[in-house]
Amino acid sequence: MRFLIIGGSDAGISAALRAREVNPNAEVALILEDEFPNYSICGLPFFLSGETPDWKTLAHRTKFEGIAIYRKHRAERIDPVAKKVTVSTDEGQVQFDYDKLLIATGARPIRPNINGWNLPGVFLLHTMKDSFELREYLETANPHRAVIVGAGYIGLEMADALTHRGIEVVIASRTPTVLATVDPGFGEVVQEELKRHGVVVRTGVGIDSITSSANHLHVTGNGFDENCDMVLIAVGVTPNVELGIEIGIPTGVKGALQVNRRMETTIPDIYVAGDCGETWHRLLGRNTYLPLGTTAHKQGRVAGENAVGGEREFAGSLGTQVVKLFNLVIARTGFRQDEARSEGLDAVTSEVAVNDHKAYYPGATTVRCIVTGDAKTGRLLGAQIMGTWGAEISKRNDIFAAALFNEMTVDRVSDLDLSYTPPLSSPWDPVQMACQAWSVEHTVRD
Repeated sequence: MRFLIIGGSDAGISAALRAREVNPNAEVALILEDEFPNYSICGLPFFLSGETPDWKTLAHRTKFEGIAIYRKHRAERIDPVAKKVTVSTDEGQVQFDYDKLLIATGARPIRPNINGWNLPGVFLLHTMKDSFELREYLETANPHRAVIVGAGYIGLEMADALTHRGIEVVIASRTPTVLATVDPGFGEVVQEELKRHGVVVRTGVGIDSITSSANHLHVTGNGFDENCDMVLIAVGVTPNVELGIEIGIPTGVKGALQVNRRMETTIPDIYVAGDCGETWHRLLGRNTYLPLGTTAHKQGRVAGENAVGGEREFAGSLGTQVVKLFNLVIARTGFRQDEARSEGLDAVTSEVAVNDHKAYYPGATTVRCIVTGDAKTGRLLGAQIMGTWGAEISKRNDIFAAALFNEMTVDRVSDLDLSYTPPLSSPWDPVQMACQAWSVEHTVRD
């Protein structure tokens, strides 16, 4: 049985590894457009900041026993009738046969409607190649001032990274606050943290032009006019779907390829996983588009198991995310209140600020939690949590995520048997204190 995979990032590698675990006799081959299988794209800001100086350490793994990896092979077209994939290489075209096929082609940065976005000194960041080009520019051009267009996760992490290198950073964002995936109040705190580290933040602005003049770039738009030495555009991604569309796989949310929970497409023996496909949302009970590395790993694992005879379904995503910016960590999972209400839920929230551990042990810092629950049923719908680096923000967010995954009520979170020692927590963890505050504030209505 030949299992062929197009794409060698999170979903593709996870599928290959799982297929070999389930069926060691399967012939697993992976077509990789570049030369970097299973590299951590999420680690690129830390490579560019200099905190992770050796790019080779970004590899999640370096050994792929029993998996044939074909580097610098670009899949050009799929013939689902003959079960062949035509691939371009430096030596010409070749064909690969398959019994089962996985399309795991990921996503690419959105090319914005900005004149001059492709000028020298203007960068998108999504691949290892992108990072090498940007790193070379940082080391040879020695830029002193950068404009980052976009204030999402990548844009803000790169603001941290470039500041770490001693570069002055200006952020331009269309949204009223940065990090629009969290409540505006949290976004304002993030904004203050950026400013404390010298980052200039301009919100509510739109960029429409980049021009080159003398030794600098000129960035202009609605309410924005800045000179700089480099520009980074980070305004989101769009799924790579061309191969699937050409063979008739329907597209859905945000143009992603449609799949069922087994990661199967409408074409027999062809699967889709990762950022090129839709994602089953565990709370919504339907597909959406959530391009996340953690999701891609899980979807790839499901596709790989099913391709070699398994019967597994993707359990669904909750949109669980976390980001570290300077000394601040912000995380979220599930719905914000406005998101839940847009789905017709009777969502209400409460917010608390408590210590990350017992105040009598030195070094206690404030953790802020926003809990969203259903006023009628008491079911937990989502959470946001923010605090200093070292306050276990991501793992506390994971408690919320686990509770959401298991459809717990807000009140039941207090029953969880969580660990405690004064230097690390309190008898009631901040997660539980936040849930108790919600329960007091929002008595469940009949």
